[in-house]
Amino acid sequence: MAHALIVIDIQNDFCPGGALAVAGGDEIVSGVNAIMDSYDAVILTQDWHPRGHSSFATTHDADPFITTQMPYGTQVLWPDHCIQNTNGAAFHPDLRTDADMIIRKGFNTAIDSYSAFFENDRTTPTGLEGYLRTRGIDTLTLVGLATDFCVKFSALDAARLGFTVTVRTDLCRAIDMDGSYATARSDMRAAAITLL
Repeated sequence: MAHALIVIDIQNDFCPGGALAVAGGDEIVSGVNAIMDSYDAVILTQDWHPRGHSSFATTHDADPFITTQMPYGTQVLWPDHCIQNTNGAAFHPDLRTDADMIIRKGFNTAIDSYSAFFENDRTTPTGLEGYLRTRGIDTLTLVGLATDFCVKFSALDAARLGFTVTVRTDLCRAIDMDGSYATARSDMRAAAITLL
């Protein structure tokens, strides 16, 4: 069977100087580029929010990084980031983008989407699973930003769907909010995800 590299959200807004910068987010770009040719397929994900997205703190006149209850569960309210067709939503300029597929997520105003596979209601699919199955891909390696949010949720969903999953933690960086990085590592290990 085939092995795909899933590159999560290496976008300007998640890199230093961006609206939701992950410390060292740009440090992984060259390493990710270097391994792309080792895989049968490369899929990039791209956070792609409309203005006024329900996950933005400004939409609620609230402070960033607090949580609120949405119909689908608890949601962190983020600084406005990765707004469609802005430089912040663009991939890091040094990232190779000659991928087999680009999955855009978070474009539904009413619901956020951390995972490459499902929106945050855990049921609305992005279409990635079907693409991978059609290509005969059963093994995934995940890299990107941020380890404790979009990488973690993508990895957990992939494992739940029956894929063999590895996360290259050296090619990820975390936000690490209130211990979220340690929690992410333990959650992924509990789901039999290999952390390298």
